[in-house]
Amino acid sequence: MASSRQIERDAAQWLARREGGDWSALEQAEFDAWLAASTAHRVAFLRLDAAWAQSDRLKALGAGAASDGVPARGQWLHSSFDLQAPRAESMPEPPAPASTGHDAAALVFAPRRSVARGGRGLRYAGVAMLALLGVASFWGWQRQAVVEQASYRTAMGDLSDVALADGSQATLSSDSRIEVALSRSERHVELQQGEAFFDVAKDARRPFAVVAGGRRVIAVGTRFSVRREGADLRVVVTEGTVRLESEPVGGRRQPTSVLPAGSTAFASRSGVLVRIGSVEDAERQVDWRRGYLVFRDTPLSAAAAEFNRYNARKIVIGDAAAGELRVGGNFRWSNTEVFVRLLEQVTPVRVEHHPDRIVLHSR
Repeated sequence: MASSRQIERDAAQWLARREGGDWSALEQAEFDAWLAASTAHRVAFLRLDAAWAQSDRLKALGAGAASDGVPARGQWLHSSFDLQAPRAESMPEPPAPASTGHDAAALVFAPRRSVARGGRGLRYAGVAMLALLGVASFWGWQRQAVVEQASYRTAMGDLSDVALADGSQATLSSDSRIEVALSRSERHVELQQGEAFFDVAKDARRPFAVVAGGRRVIAVGTRFSVRREGADLRVVVTEGTVRLESEPVGGRRQPTSVLPAGSTAFASRSGVLVRIGSVEDAERQVDWRRGYLVFRDTPLSAAAAEFNRYNARKIVIGDAAAGELRVGGNFRWSNTEVFVRLLEQVTPVRVEHHPDRIVLHSR
């Protein structure tokens, strides 16, 4: 049984013979028999034929060339499409050799005569080469051509929903920025700043990779968020499974973390910490998409930092005792005044209001 590589070569030869002209009824019968001999034959030929049909510009290279053989050396460089170059027939004859020595650079070879069938063979070989080049360039373009390349960003206090060309959805948090590059072989997003939630359209052939610093978060079809804070990263998975990869450190490969739904990963210079919880817990961590911040026995210093991600007027912790107080509840991140008012009522906190900041002191 022929290998797939040999079948591809045979299919290219049949395509070359058909495109080369002088296609006889006998050749058509032989071709039909070859196609009928194997499903693999039919699939290989149909694939090549489709690629050849979409590579007509390669066929155009032969326009105006003689049909009884391979074009002379240099003729492609001076075709009728090159308006700046002189025509091939106007080129001066090469000068005669200055000596009869055996300088290889001065040797001139006369064209080789061949019978008609041999000429057809050369023509078939040329067309076959163009067919294979066309297939390679077409499939390479199919895999590498950019479908979407764009930048998206949000201002402080704004959220933005972005529909990507592959059917995925990205939600950018406050003061965030992403770079998107989608091709037919891969989906690449760079999180340059802030946080984004991704609802990834499933496509097993094109993994969806979010890059942030020296980390890569890879998914096929799932829902997760990625937050970048300097060199640190937080990944929250609300559906499906994602893979967290890290760049080598000191030439040593770092372990890969597999994150199921409900898990949260914290990546820093010291390593990766993964916490497995419920999907409900994970969803609460991304409630910022609905305008809320959810705290569960959270240090006041951490709660203030969350509010500061969405507001230009910052909450400042006045002393360590105030920062260590624990808070809980659901709060709108757009309403800092309500949050600090409640703190004054239910915790031992004293509030100082300034035009550009709110300072919290312990009492």
